[in-house]
Amino acid sequence: MTTTATLPTSGAADLPKARLDWTPLALAPLLMLLAFPLIGSGSTWLTLTVAGLAMGMIIFVVSSGLTLVFGLMDVLNFGHGAFIALGAYVAASVLLPLSGWVQADSLALNLAVFALAILAAMAAAGAVGLFFERVVVRPVYGQHLKQILITMGGMIVAEQLIKAIWGAETIALEVPAAFRGAVLLGDAAIEKYRLVAMVLGLVVFTGMLLLLNRTRIGLLIRAGVENREMVEALGYRVRRLFIGVFVAGAALAGMGGVLWGLYQQNITAAIGAQVNVLIFIVIIIGGLGSTTGCFVGALLVGLMANYTGFLLPKVALFSNILLMMLILLWRPQGLFPVARR
Repeated sequence: MTTTATLPTSGAADLPKARLDWTPLALAPLLMLLAFPLIGSGSTWLTLTVAGLAMGMIIFVVSSGLTLVFGLMDVLNFGHGAFIALGAYVAASVLLPLSGWVQADSLALNLAVFALAILAAMAAAGAVGLFFERVVVRPVYGQHLKQILITMGGMIVAEQLIKAIWGAETIALEVPAAFRGAVLLGDAAIEKYRLVAMVLGLVVFTGMLLLLNRTRIGLLIRAGVENREMVEALGYRVRRLFIGVFVAGAALAGMGGVLWGLYQQNITAAIGAQVNVLIFIVIIIGGLGSTTGCFVGALLVGLMANYTGFLLPKVALFSNILLMMLILLWRPQGLFPVARR
């Protein structure tokens, strides 16, 4: 008679729950309160705050894939920007031919073309992510310096391939008609697309937390990170799980590329490299691999950029670096440091 060991069916509920540090969660509301008397006008403050939160949500979506990969796989993928750029260009390849749907005075058509662009971008970025993991990243697992060098090289090659396929010219993107304009809250004008971005960011954040903490797959992934040999001894293939994590991270980057491209309303081949700086600022602030930390860090970056852009435009050029320095002086390991690092 043989027996097969299995993981507990009750999943993460049987594991002791770590206490959540609530102090960093108060930083974004605190920043909002501090900015209010400086701005003076309530309507202007509300407009800037919603704009900052929306920008933060988009940055979170763009950063979430790399957070997932680094937090669970310990891979420093400096080529993450390639997936962002690819997602933006694939979305352009969907939106431009279907400009009739984009311009249509129909919410159904607008939602359909928007969803189609996101799905196409995620599928393309995920497929390229699978190739990237197998060819570029797999030979350098556990070697951070080589990971940085080889993935940066991969991003440069990807950027040149994008130029060869789509051209080096800037491509203008239009937001679907239903997402244009603004909603008036008193004297404050809130852009509709920013509200859409906020909703999508919250959906991604909630989905990641539920997947990692409330599902069997999430339990297996986290267990594989902590003790790979034990999980493999139980009959699970950890490498396949990690490949899935990398593909999911690339797909999220592709989705973020769509949102960022529509936010900027134009894209270039260098869009991924430009966003990479913000991504690593957010991940460092968050604690190098923490999903919650990445979320809070992205909101802080978005709010800081909008507030300083209005109050002190010259300071806005380095406001995010200043924010990162202040947080690291307070918490050198970030807001929610991953314990094993």
